[in-house]
Amino acid sequence: MSISTKESPETQSGNSNEAINNRFLCFSLGEAEYAVPLLTVKEVLALPEITPVPQTLPHFLGIMNLRGQVISVMDLRIKLSIKPTESPETAVIILDLKPNLVGVVVDAINSVIHPTQEQISDKPEIQSQKNTDYIQAVYSENERMILLLDIQKTLNLGDQLSIANAINFHQKAKKKEVL
Repeated sequence: MSISTKESPETQSGNSNEAINNRFLCFSLGEAEYAVPLLTVKEVLALPEITPVPQTLPHFLGIMNLRGQVISVMDLRIKLSIKPTESPETAVIILDLKPNLVGVVVDAINSVIHPTQEQISDKPEIQSQKNTDYIQAVYSENERMILLLDIQKTLNLGDQLSIANAINFHQKAKKKEVL
């Protein structure tokens, strides 16, 4: 499975830029549904081989090779304290979080949604001992509720350091192979 998010000709020309800005990739984590802005999604892959990197955070799975590019991979389920459910639908979403690409593991890819303003509510007040600023809003349609995530806010300083360390780890290992 590989889904690319290349823009259509009308989007490239800017005619429907607002329409694509309001699209989200919807996915499952445990029993709940979440979504990230489609513009941050580079592609979706079946779960690839991941090389572990020592001394990293528990949700940081390691690195993967995507057509010669090293990408850090995190398990979004573990990061958000959701019990992972391994299935044939488990996937990695490659996100473009400038300056890095980051892969996040999710239980399943569900759909692309294009909510209207009426379908989006502010996030509710959440009583939690953990930071929930990564929840941007809530999309609801009939009985379906989807948390819209600000994926940048899900990554804290520790995650950003893990990404940088993984890339450095790979570059050092590659230099040793050359010598």
